[in-house]
Amino acid sequence: MKWGKSIGLGAIGSLALSVGVAFHAEPATAQAAYGSYVGVGGSVGFGDGTRASGAVAFRYRVLEVPISFRTQVLAGSGVAFVPTVSYDIPLDWQTEVYIGAGVAFTGDDKTPVGDSTSFVLQPGIDRALPSSNLVIFGNAIIAFDAYRDGGTGVSVQGGVGLQF
Repeated sequence: MKWGKSIGLGAIGSLALSVGVAFHAEPATAQAAYGSYVGVGGSVGFGDGTRASGAVAFRYRVLEVPISFRTQVLAGSGVAFVPTVSYDIPLDWQTEVYIGAGVAFTGDDKTPVGDSTSFVLQPGIDRALPSSNLVIFGNAIIAFDAYRDGGTGVSVQGGVGLQF
């Protein structure tokens, strides 16, 4: 009787160990150590003449999937509002590259991304600064058919964000 109880407990322990190993046997992948942020910086547009403006950047990272909702507000002689959805690719614990797609909404004034509502692609990079809540961001906005008289608008943004 004593022998049967020890076999039963040993089998249960082995089963628990096997189940635990099975659930934790996934390969390790890099995940960025930061999430959402709001930041400020600058923007330079190279479409129909060079235009500079200030930039405010927002990023909301969706947990559990490599997707983020991003918005750039470019304000200078005109204002552009550029919301995008991005696919995020972590390179290491502090660095992530991404590609986003969205729309640039502009007023009548020329902005770094044009003077007409247009479809945009947004490649970029985020880098968290170790031991702080700061993120350095940089991206480009490529706006297709961004000017009323035709043409593509291209702008480059960069700045510093505060994680939340």
